[in-house]
Amino acid sequence: MPLTIRPATRADADLILRFITELAIYERAEHEVKTDAAGIEASLFGDDATAHALICERDGQPIGYAVYFFNYSTWLGRNGLYLEDLYVTPEARGTGAGKALLKHLARIAVSRGCGRFEWAVLDWNEPAIQFYRSLGARPQDEWTTYRVTGTALQALAEEP
Repeated sequence: MPLTIRPATRADADLILRFITELAIYERAEHEVKTDAAGIEASLFGDDATAHALICERDGQPIGYAVYFFNYSTWLGRNGLYLEDLYVTPEARGTGAGKALLKHLARIAVSRGCGRFEWAVLDWNEPAIQFYRSLGARPQDEWTTYRVTGTALQALAEEP
């Protein structure tokens, strides 16, 4: 069964939204999905889009996706690649699709001269943690992620 990975296109917006929703259900956060296909289309394929998506297919059927963007490390003085989402459908897990997506992204990072390839994983997602460790990834326990959203973000932006 041939596996292919291709850049996502505007026509994939509904598919990507479906995968995002499936991932959110798995992560017990379906209620946090606020976008729709139009939002995906605008943010991934609009003129000012800064994020990119890949679609993983087996025999022409979509079985997973990845969304990524480039960040910057001041310490390295180089860009990095940040993986926002990686998802493989339950029936396709264990078939090499996830590893193929990560290898594809690693090749993008290397070809673009990135000094890092990073992502986050929920602390309870032990299968993913073990999978990432098997590939040589290591957690960065010394850093804590902070987030400002919603009304707190609005208030911060409006603060004089």
